[in-house]
Amino acid sequence: MQSVQRMLGYMRKAIQEFDMIENGDHIAVGVSGGKDSMVLLLGLMELRRFIGIDYKLTAITLDPMFHGESTDYTPVAELCEKGGVDYKLIQTDIGQVVFDVLKEPNPCSLCAKMRRGALHEATKAAGCNKLALGHNYDDAVETFMMNLFNEGRIGCFAPVSYMSRRDLTVIRPMVLAPERDVIRCAEGAELPIVKSKCPAAGHTYRQTTKELLKELEKTNRGVTARIFGAMRRAKVDGWAGKEFADYVSKTSVRS
Repeated sequence: MQSVQRMLGYMRKAIQEFDMIENGDHIAVGVSGGKDSMVLLLGLMELRRFIGIDYKLTAITLDPMFHGESTDYTPVAELCEKGGVDYKLIQTDIGQVVFDVLKEPNPCSLCAKMRRGALHEATKAAGCNKLALGHNYDDAVETFMMNLFNEGRIGCFAPVSYMSRRDLTVIRPMVLAPERDVIRCAEGAELPIVKSKCPAAGHTYRQTTKELLKELEKTNRGVTARIFGAMRRAKVDGWAGKEFADYVSKTSVRS
């Protein structure tokens, strides 16, 4: 179907542009059950058939256990079984610690930090050398804007990050895919989505930033794309890739 093929195109380009995957890689796929992670999992399963790189996948889900209640991740398990991918579901106390014990007024930062640590640990325990996350193009621009407005710094997560302390590489194969195409792919492939039980869902600083960019697009169409292009031309946190690294090099020579 067209929406899935378009997504595979985005992912293939990102993997090649940023040298994300090599022969022999064993990749852990962080799967929350939301649209982004389910599309990521589907895409990496499908790409194995024709991308020309030999890699193995293991899907990992961390259940935050919000208010001590487990979530039904059967749709994730079924997709993994269909694609012949090993699946690991790990229950954690992250939700209880953040919301019930510490009662964090701004829970997202601590929750994200705890989830990262737990996911990195689970990735190494599964024998994987890389971890794939489902951040998309819009997530990258939003993160850049959040860092600028909230912390007063120029920065974003990187498409590829090597963490020497854990000897682990984090990759984000969907960073060239706009969120609207992620949604279309999820709908076109009829992917079952696991609804988040997070008490803060829909009330985060990221959601506020998303809405701000949406408003800016109404009066200044294309602003999101221009911000993304500026990130790449400025080589912010490894975002240049091969295409923009060549562009910047040629521009420098001409000037």
